[in-house]
Amino acid sequence: MKRKLVCVVGPTACGKTKMGVLLARRFGGEVVSCDSMQLYRGMVIGTAAPTNDETEGVPHHMVGVYDPRESCSVARYADDAARCVDDILARGAQPIVVGGTGLYLDALLAGHGFAAGQFGGKVRQALESRLAAEGADALLDELRAIDPESAARVDPANRKRLIRALEVWYETGKTMTQHNLESQAVPPRYEAVKLGFAFEDREDMKALIDRRVDAMVAQGLFDEVRALLDAGVPRESTALQAIGYKECLAYLDGAASREDAVAEIKLRSRQYAKRQLTWLRRDTGIHWYLWKKTRDFQGALAFSTEILTRYGVS
Repeated sequence: MKRKLVCVVGPTACGKTKMGVLLARRFGGEVVSCDSMQLYRGMVIGTAAPTNDETEGVPHHMVGVYDPRESCSVARYADDAARCVDDILARGAQPIVVGGTGLYLDALLAGHGFAAGQFGGKVRQALESRLAAEGADALLDELRAIDPESAARVDPANRKRLIRALEVWYETGKTMTQHNLESQAVPPRYEAVKLGFAFEDREDMKALIDRRVDAMVAQGLFDEVRALLDAGVPRESTALQAIGYKECLAYLDGAASREDAVAEIKLRSRQYAKRQLTWLRRDTGIHWYLWKKTRDFQGALAFSTEILTRYGVS
């Protein structure tokens, strides 16, 4: 029987790290992170990457694996994470995929869906230059002539998606619409049982996020950002656009007070949690456990164990 992956999902600050460890210990597993920013080295505090104490000896993969000067694509993550998952399976252990980046999780489980095109490739560079010179409307008109379905779905303000749709066409000769249709016909790479954790009352989630940001600042978040800059990480890098890092940069550059920067991190984190929930709620296959005022991890573990046993995870 094909072994299923266990996926622990939910918005930021919902206890995914703790649940991942508890489930790994219960089911003889190892954790594969699915967080788009925990991938980068030197970004521990601001991404809430699991510490040695928090992992409790459970092996964790895909944490701190890329240089923050790089930009990790979804396709690269999916390929590298799949190698970790396959290695865990080959050793007879249970993969526990933990994280709140829904797009990355979908890519890992599907094992397909990404057309050719590399970040920083010649085609993309040329399109970015054209975007700067001609504007988004010109490129959108071009996309309408090539792939009207994709053009209708692209927000002109979302320049990354606009460039990506044209890049796929010029590199593969296939439209993004055709590529997506072909991908949907391919069976997923992995079967998964998904466990979701969130607060019943979103006000409790917001309060916990605020406390978490305060704790990050106390732990040295601003110093972590300074260290990344001192190490030569460019201000415009993908890593330093992450929530918490971009706002700290504004303070370090003198564009915001420390208090305003912290308030902005809290606001952006709450907004991100809302977006995460919106993405995850579309997935009717997630088994949700809702926290009350506090997080009852033992109750959540009992709930999760019952679900996983029912689906054949042992």
